Amino acid sequence: MNVGVAHSEVNPNTRVMNSRGIWLAYVISVGVLHVVLLSIPFFSIPVVWTLTNVIHNLVMYLLLHTVKGTPFETPDQGKDRLLTHWEQIDYGMQCTSSRKFLSISPVVLYLLTSFYTKYDPAHFIINTASLLSVLLPKLPQFHGVRVFGINKY
Repeated sequence: MNVGVAHSEVNPNTRVMNSRGIWLAYVISVGVLHVVLLSIPFFSIPVVWTLTNVIHNLVMYLLLHTVKGTPFETPDQGKDRLLTHWEQIDYGMQCTSSRKFLSISPVVLYLLTSFYTKYDPAHFIINTASLLSVLLPKLPQFHGVRVFGINKY
């Protein structure tokens, strides 16, 4: 137990995706992003779906696979400062419900985007590249791996 702090976790990043209502807030935020993009008058429906998918995947890549360390003062003596947020979720255990949700949600959004863009080749290539860029770092084989030394320190 940590005395004088508002949480009892050594690293709150490990349990944030298991907290109450976070999955619903995640889905609602993607829906709000989509509605905001739909309200821009000169965007067509396929462009809005592609933008929703690409913006979602870009933000998730930046938040989960680029940002390292913790935003909190933690008593772990810097143990997690070299780990990305994805590597810290559920103490690094693979195939937990939070990790499955964060892996499946881009795929569901990709399938919806592909359907609503009517499988147009240009949108399909953009959305597939976006999906792969966010799914590949989630694979267990890439846990702790820094490709080409990017984001090593």
